[in-house]
Amino acid sequence: MNRTVRSVATSLAVGFALYFAARAIWWIEQPTAPLLMIVAIGIYLVAVNIAILGDATSVRMPLWSAVLALLASALIPALVTFSLEPADRTAPFATWYIGGLGLLGVVCIVRRRFLIGWLTLAVLVAASSAYLGIGVALTLGLVGSIMWIVVARLLVMFWDRAVRDTERLAEIQQAVSAWHATQSVRQRERRLRTQFALAVAGPVLGRVVASRGALDDSERLEARLAEGRLRDELRGADLLNDAVRNAIDAARLRGAVVTVFDEGGFDGIDEARRSEIRDELASVLMQAQSARLIIRSARDARVAVTVVGRAGTRASGDDDAVDLWHEIAREAEAV
Repeated sequence: MNRTVRSVATSLAVGFALYFAARAIWWIEQPTAPLLMIVAIGIYLVAVNIAILGDATSVRMPLWSAVLALLASALIPALVTFSLEPADRTAPFATWYIGGLGLLGVVCIVRRRFLIGWLTLAVLVAASSAYLGIGVALTLGLVGSIMWIVVARLLVMFWDRAVRDTERLAEIQQAVSAWHATQSVRQRERRLRTQFALAVAGPVLGRVVASRGALDDSERLEARLAEGRLRDELRGADLLNDAVRNAIDAARLRGAVVTVFDEGGFDGIDEARRSEIRDELASVLMQAQSARLIIRSARDARVAVTVVGRAGTRASGDDDAVDLWHEIAREAEAV
């Protein structure tokens, strides 16, 4: 509940409480025991103001003030009743406690003491029925007090639901904003990677076009390396740094077929650990002698990068063809 709504609700509750107290002291007939009436009014003012203003920083009423409100709802009808002659107990000033305790129950409901609010209403119904009769009590304001408390409970329920929906909507909006920001960053990274790859492969591609494919052996080798670099940058740029690129180029220069797949294995890994993983990957590739190297980074709870080396240059289902298997963990091993 925001501060403005709470201020307005508090002001209204205090105003109604003072109205019922003023109505109580506007005696048409002199009470036979005015001290009991004054005590009832005093208890009411203390209980209702503590219920309204006590621990104002919290929406939920403190338990002790809720218990005080319940005790007051039991005492006040008896004190008012015994302060008056039987003939005066249905006078307007004598039935102020029906509305006053209804207001007290509403305050308990609004301040999230639902059980105390309903118990206050039950005590009010029982006391007014015992002292006035149920029919008389209903005509003198009991119906209104019941309706106040029921409506207050419904409004609180709807308000809480609206607050939850608003919070959920805010979380969804934040998630959408974060997703858009992530996509923007990824798109920018893709553009940069593409620009980098084209900067590497562009001159070679230009010579291929200009010569209509008539390349000598060194140019063909350079074109093959440029094509591999372009593919690496598009498929697995997160795995690459200068050391890894150089190691891959060295493997291709000796005739190896190198394939790079990045499938999100670096997600959730900090940049320092990513740098360590790339350095380890470069070291593994520099030592590898396999004819075919497959570098794969997939989403896994333990492994960030897997390097597989095969003896043949073509993919094979024969496990014996695997002559290199190296896994790089997401987390650095404890020394």
